[in-house]
Amino acid sequence: MRPSFRTRLRARSAGAAAVAAAGSLVAAALTVTVAGTLGSPAAHAASGGAPRDVVANLFEWNWPSVGRECSNVLGPKGYGAVQVAPPEDSIRLVGSHPWWDVYQPAGYDLNSRMGSETQFSAMVAACHAAGVKVYTDVVINHTAGSNQTSTDSYGGATFNPATYSYPSIGYDTSSFHFDPPCPNSDLTIKDWNSVTQVQECQLLSLSDLYTEQDSVRSKIAGYLNKLEGYGVDGFRVDAAKHIAQADMAAILGKVNNTAAGARPYLMQEVYPGSGGQLAPAAFEGNGNVLGFDYAYGLRSAFLGSITGLSTFGQGFEPSGSDAVMVTNHDLERNGSALSYKNGTTFNLATEFELAYGWGSTPQVYSGFDYSDNDQSPPADGNGYVTDTVCGTGVWECLDRQRGVANMVGFHNATAGQPVAHWWSDNNNAIAFSRGAVGWISVNNENSTVNATYQTGLPAGTYCDVIHGDFANGACTGPTVTVDGSGNATVSTAAKDAVAIDVNAVVGSGGGTPTTTPSTSPSTTPSTTPSTSPSTTPSTPPSGQVAETFSVSGAPAGAPVYLVGSLTALGSWNTGSAIALTHAGSVWSGTVNLPAGTAFQYKYITKDSSGNVTWELDPNHSASTGSAAGTLNDTWHGATSNVSATFDATVTTWYGQNVYVVGSIPALGSWNTGSAIALSSAAYPVWAATVTLPPNTSFEYKYIKKDPNGTIEWESGGNRTASTGASGSVTFNDTWK
Repeated sequence: MRPSFRTRLRARSAGAAAVAAAGSLVAAALTVTVAGTLGSPAAHAASGGAPRDVVANLFEWNWPSVGRECSNVLGPKGYGAVQVAPPEDSIRLVGSHPWWDVYQPAGYDLNSRMGSETQFSAMVAACHAAGVKVYTDVVINHTAGSNQTSTDSYGGATFNPATYSYPSIGYDTSSFHFDPPCPNSDLTIKDWNSVTQVQECQLLSLSDLYTEQDSVRSKIAGYLNKLEGYGVDGFRVDAAKHIAQADMAAILGKVNNTAAGARPYLMQEVYPGSGGQLAPAAFEGNGNVLGFDYAYGLRSAFLGSITGLSTFGQGFEPSGSDAVMVTNHDLERNGSALSYKNGTTFNLATEFELAYGWGSTPQVYSGFDYSDNDQSPPADGNGYVTDTVCGTGVWECLDRQRGVANMVGFHNATAGQPVAHWWSDNNNAIAFSRGAVGWISVNNENSTVNATYQTGLPAGTYCDVIHGDFANGACTGPTVTVDGSGNATVSTAAKDAVAIDVNAVVGSGGGTPTTTPSTSPSTTPSTTPSTSPSTTPSTPPSGQVAETFSVSGAPAGAPVYLVGSLTALGSWNTGSAIALTHAGSVWSGTVNLPAGTAFQYKYITKDSSGNVTWELDPNHSASTGSAAGTLNDTWHGATSNVSATFDATVTTWYGQNVYVVGSIPALGSWNTGSAIALSSAAYPVWAATVTLPPNTSFEYKYIKKDPNGTIEWESGGNRTASTGASGSVTFNDTWK
């Protein structure tokens, strides 16, 4: 019989060292680094053009509900991605239909508890149309439990777990680990610090795949490529600790780039506690690891005192590798992290997570209520998950709760800014700014805190985004007045927060685009993109210049529009996008923009039904001058057919990562925030393969990024190269 949930969690974390309390935590002058594998966003909401990296984890929501949430909440609020449940066919345990049966695969078809393959495809399309990437939970370490007697699945796959038979996938007994290589005849893990047992025996009777075999690797990669074929952008790898790192690297080597031309983003489930090859740090070469350390630390702080959070992150995984979270479906059930059952404390901790900026891809968790740890999500009699209905005490929709949802915009607006102006009452209340862009007060006490704070922000009246929505220069809730010295007197209610940022200035007419200070490179790129002057159209208002946009290569059949990070470009709202006119295959238009202003933008198409198609990543980046200018662009489509591999021999210290950045959009247009992350799997050689446009000359350089966000450019002049008409090319370089 399957062990209870609590027994399973104890087994998975057996041998774990005690988690550091909140007092052992990272330096206050923290600069955030966003994982380079994410690429640029497809859209943006109230963030001044910064990348969107917040992930809404909609645990076991069905596909139609996820699609609606992307369209109505996640996209408009500025979420970068949604994480969804495992989409593969799984065992169906008649009667209770526990939530965990979806973590016991029966087939790699996409008909599951959450909906059909057609509904899955429609969900991904809806999310992409809203500018939200899709990360799927994938179960590739094992299939269904060998101790299960059910041969029924949600999608109709034929299988028999007792005989290790999965004909729809092509797995038979030769596809699984037995004794040997597992040293235990009953195939159980007895020593949780033994690499062999953890990675070659069965995790809780779940049939462990023989991932050393190329045939097994190919089948797993085929499943991941199928998901990418529907537009999936990345994966949360369940039980990644139980897959040898070399096996995972070999599987990933067979996985295609995403439809956006980037490597899929990876979050690996690696429980902490073991050392050496089983430590979370040992898995970072293949991708990010889930932030169990972060979740444990937040629980300790918010159930005790938060005054020590000024150094939160010390002793954790490096910020750029730590896929942080307040909780997930496992941790909320065994009580090792906060959950909806902690009420406003859970909300407050999530708001802090979004404000503080430590870690990559911070998650906002929205699950369902439960009274039993194995309880099914709301479902029909056959176990198929029913639609999510928020506000009923059945589903917990934290992602749309005002304070949390609006803090996603705060997080985007303050990306890359250091934590500063730290304040504490030495009890249980704190406040801090993110540079001169945003400020928050967090009160974990049981009574109101009144104080005057140095916010670091320019003088003005700001919308408190925790309690009000900001649009068109107006706030639906309370406001905060900052004086000419940057001070503000604020009352923060018990178990509550107050937050302001420069994109929510009352009376501003729509939000002030932020300019993120850049780290000066040791060597400035020799050439950077420039705008060509053109004939000035009708005289624009004072302080503005006429910028002409021209794009070729856009898809035929629908009008082309322009949308971007400035108010005049719609602030990433597709409903306010600028309609362009066409002459032949070129679409163009002229817009009055603020002079001397950096901005980002993209081209989109809209059909007669209002459906939006975004060009692929990355965003276009430009700056206006003091006179009119013209930007001549090519639509970022999927026509590029040159595969370029960058192999750079670079010596680094632990925690440093290496990126390549260059003069063309595919290499970030010299924007270090859009640089391409290289893998250290063959250290000291750092490598990545990038799709580049054909017949294109370009310049590039390698950079190092420290965990605190410091950027080091290699010395000397820019490297120069060019692509051919097709095929592949490899650049073998050594750091200079």
